[in-house]
Amino acid sequence: MSSWRTLILRIGEKSPDYGTNSVDFRDHIDTCFGVLRRELDHSEDDIFKFLLECAEQLPHKIPLYGTVVGLLNLENDGFVKKIVETIHTKLQQALDDGNCNRIRILMRFLTVLMCCKVVQPSALLVVYETLLSSAATIVDEEKGNPSWQACADFYVTCILSCLPWGGSELVEQVPEEIERVIVGIEAYLSIRKHGSDIGVSAFKDSDSIDKVHSEKDCLEDLWGRIQDLSNNGWKLDSVPKPHLQFEAQLVAGKSHDFGPINCPELPDAPVALSGTAFGRQKHDAELKYPQRIRRLNIFPANKTEDLQSIDRFVVEEYFLDVLLFLNGCRKECVSYMAGLPVPFRYEYLMAETIFSQLLLLPQPPFKPIYYTLVIIDLCKALPGAFPAVVAGAVRALFDKIAELDMECRTRLILWFSHHLSNFQFIWPWEEWDYVLNLPKWAPKRVFVQEVLEREVRLSYWDKVKQSIENAPALEALLPPKGGPSLKYSAEDTDKTELALSAEIKGMVKGRKTAREVIVWMDENVVPVHGLDVAVKVIVHTLLDIGSKSFTHLITVLERYGQVIAKICPDQEKQILLIDEVNLFWKKSTQMTALTIDRMMGYRLISNLAIVRWVFSPANVELFHTSDRLWEILRNAINKTYNRISDLRKDMSILKTSVLSAEKRASEAQAELNAAEGKLALVDGEPVLGENPVRMKRLKLSAEKAKEEEVSVRDSLEAKEALLARALEEIETLLLAMYKCFSHVLTGRLRDAFKDKELHRSDDTDGMAIDLEDSSAMDLDQENVGPKKSNTNRGRTSSGYSVTEEEQWCLSTLGYVKAFSRQYASEIWPHIEKLETEISGEDVHPLFLKALYSGLGVSTES
Repeated sequence: MSSWRTLILRIGEKSPDYGTNSVDFRDHIDTCFGVLRRELDHSEDDIFKFLLECAEQLPHKIPLYGTVVGLLNLENDGFVKKIVETIHTKLQQALDDGNCNRIRILMRFLTVLMCCKVVQPSALLVVYETLLSSAATIVDEEKGNPSWQACADFYVTCILSCLPWGGSELVEQVPEEIERVIVGIEAYLSIRKHGSDIGVSAFKDSDSIDKVHSEKDCLEDLWGRIQDLSNNGWKLDSVPKPHLQFEAQLVAGKSHDFGPINCPELPDAPVALSGTAFGRQKHDAELKYPQRIRRLNIFPANKTEDLQSIDRFVVEEYFLDVLLFLNGCRKECVSYMAGLPVPFRYEYLMAETIFSQLLLLPQPPFKPIYYTLVIIDLCKALPGAFPAVVAGAVRALFDKIAELDMECRTRLILWFSHHLSNFQFIWPWEEWDYVLNLPKWAPKRVFVQEVLEREVRLSYWDKVKQSIENAPALEALLPPKGGPSLKYSAEDTDKTELALSAEIKGMVKGRKTAREVIVWMDENVVPVHGLDVAVKVIVHTLLDIGSKSFTHLITVLERYGQVIAKICPDQEKQILLIDEVNLFWKKSTQMTALTIDRMMGYRLISNLAIVRWVFSPANVELFHTSDRLWEILRNAINKTYNRISDLRKDMSILKTSVLSAEKRASEAQAELNAAEGKLALVDGEPVLGENPVRMKRLKLSAEKAKEEEVSVRDSLEAKEALLARALEEIETLLLAMYKCFSHVLTGRLRDAFKDKELHRSDDTDGMAIDLEDSSAMDLDQENVGPKKSNTNRGRTSSGYSVTEEEQWCLSTLGYVKAFSRQYASEIWPHIEKLETEISGEDVHPLFLKALYSGLGVSTES
């Protein structure tokens, strides 16, 4: 027989450890229980710990683990009592810490234990009522803090999400008490504010105020599903009920009490009920209690219509739990996702759930690369079904690409190019070759262009060209072929600059130091040819030397970065430097971004210079046709933001170290003081203090502990100073960026949308809709009618209803919202100053709407 650990881990799976490849829950539970019962005498502590770990980290098996615990309760109720007490301790700790996932899983486990007669139903309902009471208090405008409604909604969601696992048992055993909870939930729903997805919806039209109020929010949707479940007699297919097969045995077990829990106190409501104060606390609440999923609904309803609404919710929970707890083991993750214990097919639901996480705003639980790898592995594990479903998802999202949030669009481009690189870049590109008939600013055309550019980064130009041989016309969207564009070649007409470049190359080849190059430049180049020529010659020559590989570039910047720093001391020269880098690598978006990023890392370029360069007049014209500039801007802000994040992490560690050092120093000093206060005999005479040797050791120990404390405090102070400087830097950077956004948008928005509203070109009744209420997709005639490729191939740019100026505004406003959302935590502390900086008669309402939408605040009453 396999070890008890394997039996616990593999229960409910097709595993040889249970002697058969079939899954019979009763046999598995009997086998596991029999072994655990024998092993409890020898390994009680290990079994206790491992069983709880499995229940927490494989929550889709909780009904099986609950039944095993219920059977163990018949044999050793002391062991099970310890489990119940530990769950109570962990749940209280999770509530205090705001650990949403642990709260949710422990609540589910507790509900299943109630079904297995381990926990009294009344005790479980006390937990429910505690959470419900706290939720009602939070949203009470007089007693609570409505800005923390995200916390209240989470508590109620936890209660509702437990009912598929134990609703029928509660209705059977304590009908009046559970009815009281249901009535309480109805009362809560009546007093809370309808939740909105403003700023965090993957699709633009979901931000419209009409849609926000007409559609159910996440909690209302779950409530509707629970009502359907109740009306169906609490019957569902997705939750196994193995305890029913052991009901005659379990009923004899001892039901344990579950002590009361306390919900943590939340911050006090803002004294001044201003939109800023409310919005800032609302942002903090949503960060701590995030919404777990936002459904994309990208597939037709008939793909999942056979499922009960509650079954969809439960299976989504399974997927999200597996993705969460098995993120470090892809093979196990894919295995569990492909073999969930449900009696129906769920490929479409699985794909939609994964894509919902990949495109989740403001950010997914894990880096996008994780979901990329899971999709790849699922395609390989389920070759007959899943690849076609993924392809369908891509087509559905492509059809809505104009409607997709700009950040989601970027994630989709990165994912799709990476995905294709793992499958030999195979895709039926001929379906999309009609995008060439669209104007260069059309979102579908830009999407195809950016995917092909990313593919070239992951492979090479000729390989990608070969992959589109069925749609050869798309070669026009491939990035230019070739490497660097060296300004000083043998055919260069300016022989002087060519000679200077050759001399610099000779100095580098001769291993001259940066100092020697600077002296030569100050004496022979700047006085004769001027600083601008020196910048161009130095930059192009050094970049040419470093162009062979990324390692060559790093080496050149490390050795001769001082030369560049000398000739580019201010923002004006740094902007010229970036211009020259962009010119040198004009055929490679990747190398342009990498070079600028490295130069910023070596402090050769400031982030403010990058912002000014991105918003220069020539670059502004490219905002809607390429991701090149936005990638550079994102890198600059990310590098600044990541520096702050790293400093905060270091400070958190140092603060813990300071407490530890204080404790050690205090203990050492107390031991020394105690020793000094004792009387000891020295040469037969009483002397205050212990043995001199021990006293010396204690003094040294106390001094060393004090020195360590001082050292750690000094390190903490240094980090605090660095953090303060970094916070000032990002404040200046964000203010500069939004001033640039406001400056470039105001005039164009006024020209494109004179009435501050956008009209549908196909709007027969002349009704005007504002920018957020419309979507580029609605205005995009290519999406009207059948979606077959042959119906679109004849379309010309004159048939595309969005003008270039309108598309420029739509794209740029999309990036305003994306940046506001991504860096909201750093924007909120400076929101008053930002409002002052960008306020004025000229600021356009649509710009403000995009800014506040990214912060999760509606500007509509």
